[in-house]
Amino acid sequence: MNKIISKKQFSEKVFCIEVEAPLIARSCRAGNFIIVRVDKNSERVPYTIAKADPEKGTLTMVIQEVGRSSTKLCDLKVGDEVADIVGPLGTPSHIENYGTVVCAGGGIGIAAILPILTALKKAGNRVISVLAGRTKELVIMVDDVKEYSDEVIIMTDDGSYGEKGVVTVGVEKVIQREHVDKVLAIGPPVMMKFTSLLAKKYGIPNDVSLNTIMVDGTGMCGACRLTIGGKTRFVCIDGPEFNGDQVDWDEMFKRMGTFKNEESLANRAAEPGHAAADQGKKDGEECALEADKKASEGVAAAVNEAEPEALKPKERVAIPRVKMPELDAEYRAKTRLEEVNIGLTPEMAMQEAKRCLDCKKPSCVEGCPVNIQIPKFIKNIERGNFLEAARVLKETSALPAVCGRVCPQEKQCESRCIHLKMKSPAVAIGYLERFAADYERESGQVALPEVAPSNGIKVAVVGSGPSGLSFAGDMVKRGYEVYVFEALHEIGGVLKYGIPEFRLPNKIVDVEIDNLRRLGVHFQTDTIIGKTISIDELKAKGFKGIFVGSGAGLPNFMGIPGENAINILSSNEYLTRVNLMDAANPDTDTPIIIGKKVLVIGGGNTAMDSCRTAKRLGADVTLVYRRSEAEMPARLEEVKHAKEEGINFLTLHNPKEYKADENGRVCAAVLDVMELGEPDASGRRRPVETGKTITVDCDQVIVAVGVSPNPLVPKSVEGLELGRKNTIVVNDNMQSSRPEIYAGGDIVRGGATVILAMGDGRRAAASMAEQLKA
Repeated sequence: MNKIISKKQFSEKVFCIEVEAPLIARSCRAGNFIIVRVDKNSERVPYTIAKADPEKGTLTMVIQEVGRSSTKLCDLKVGDEVADIVGPLGTPSHIENYGTVVCAGGGIGIAAILPILTALKKAGNRVISVLAGRTKELVIMVDDVKEYSDEVIIMTDDGSYGEKGVVTVGVEKVIQREHVDKVLAIGPPVMMKFTSLLAKKYGIPNDVSLNTIMVDGTGMCGACRLTIGGKTRFVCIDGPEFNGDQVDWDEMFKRMGTFKNEESLANRAAEPGHAAADQGKKDGEECALEADKKASEGVAAAVNEAEPEALKPKERVAIPRVKMPELDAEYRAKTRLEEVNIGLTPEMAMQEAKRCLDCKKPSCVEGCPVNIQIPKFIKNIERGNFLEAARVLKETSALPAVCGRVCPQEKQCESRCIHLKMKSPAVAIGYLERFAADYERESGQVALPEVAPSNGIKVAVVGSGPSGLSFAGDMVKRGYEVYVFEALHEIGGVLKYGIPEFRLPNKIVDVEIDNLRRLGVHFQTDTIIGKTISIDELKAKGFKGIFVGSGAGLPNFMGIPGENAINILSSNEYLTRVNLMDAANPDTDTPIIIGKKVLVIGGGNTAMDSCRTAKRLGADVTLVYRRSEAEMPARLEEVKHAKEEGINFLTLHNPKEYKADENGRVCAAVLDVMELGEPDASGRRRPVETGKTITVDCDQVIVAVGVSPNPLVPKSVEGLELGRKNTIVVNDNMQSSRPEIYAGGDIVRGGATVILAMGDGRRAAASMAEQLKA
């Protein structure tokens, strides 16, 4: 897949490449773009589509060598394959019969404007194309443009082709000689700015197509945000085309230079002599392997098939709750690849399991969103039957090793433990769940749940996060053919891009996903339902049911002055760069700015993940939270770990404004000093401004104030009832207003824990299975 079919060189650093991408070629429209990842170490780079051939199933791109990833792409030969292409992305161009349209293309922007001017011509417009470049060799695809233009004017800076002058000279000549109804400009930002200003001077409506910095291209990271018409817009979902009169050009120029210094350093680091720069990562991997080895040796020697001791309830209650072994705080704050919690030994697990009173009506099960048979698996641990304990877990949970690490058990199953009524700490259910899942994995004796015979019915899953994986696991066990479609290039959703490896190692997630593959679940990456494939196309391909678990990947910002300054990132962007794209590793191409004095805004688990990640990258980190520590929604364990690792907590403060230096980079934050008032709807005391402010120096800000549902899927489905902020409205059975579509997780809740999302997936699977049997 994604094989290069043809390649042509336009100039020293500009190439035209035709590549296989049949699904995108069939579904793209004028103005769409794609995200390309050349190989496993490359960044995700947006490219415009010059041509799409639905019959051949190919896309044509024009690429200019400007960085490591684009150079890699240009170095590929015919027959080579590109690792990932995802799309079509962005909002297509609005095409209508305006009258006379001037299409101004500069440099490789000519390739981007070609499909749009073609569509405009087919819609009945008189199309006048003004093409420009510094020299003749940079004016590309002239014959293609001529085919759908009533007139082509060529401008070059040196006069080597056409007329001498810049693009605006040619555009103004047309405006002065005849009536123009619309101007469209695509090319270098400076060229678009001055073409837009020229059109505005003559009162002509004008659009520009912005090619900004992106990571995912689906609205998840917020890296592409710009001020348009006084409001923050995401270029990847609101654009890429905007009214040029409304663009904050100065802000765009500054944001386009975000990684200029880092790219220069990266190019230098790629030279001989710098190959060992990521020794820390390698050392961390070796330490992790050694820890795994030791753990396996300990586990192998500890299996005990004896029956549980006949302990009286008072004796069980008297056993102190186990403490999770952890890496030393000073050491772990310098390594992002080693897990903080080391895990229980078999002896510790069996001792903790003795604390379970095996209640006749176990309320802990009621507190578990996926209804794990908690006493049953714990009693198997107590008697040393660890593999059976893991089997019990997998009867209801598709991701036990994940849940044992990241679920807030203290607010769910453990909060219902009978021990609490006796003024004793709850049984460490989460620690025991992790132990059983880890034991099975490390033993090499992984058992799969029973799967019913195939019933031949196909169901689709949109998104491979916790809700989608849980749904997929339950449906495949019922005999359905399950296909999971993921927009990113890796399976796992937020488990991969959002949670650091020091909390949830990727290898743990990969094993859980591989177990689902072994059960028969099919996975397809780089596929956006609603863009690459529509819901109606899925139905036409024979899918009888569809579950949407696309998550809440749209980052929230606060809408305060200066928030679009360089180096103010959403937590999504920051964690995606570090976790999914491995940007802190110099062997990879994705850039990241390593802050020295970092502020993290927020008090949830994502804020903790962000500040602890920044600490591991060498920063002095301060967490800014508008309430007191008592109101923080983050898990107590995460708060404890953050403090131990040296994170500064600045509570009862809230950002009011950000200051930037002459280069547009954040240099300080003005914070409101807050106090607590009466409780709000959440039950927590409302933060109230005191009228006092403080100013804190910083060179990086990570905003972790929540996320909203990604609108890509909901807005692409006709007849789907939507709730607040584009959530999908469902009934108690997780069924939407379209009976064949079910949904769960953050796309329904707006924000949820991993285990709540998994519970939604299980409930949807049971309901859909019942419906499809009828």
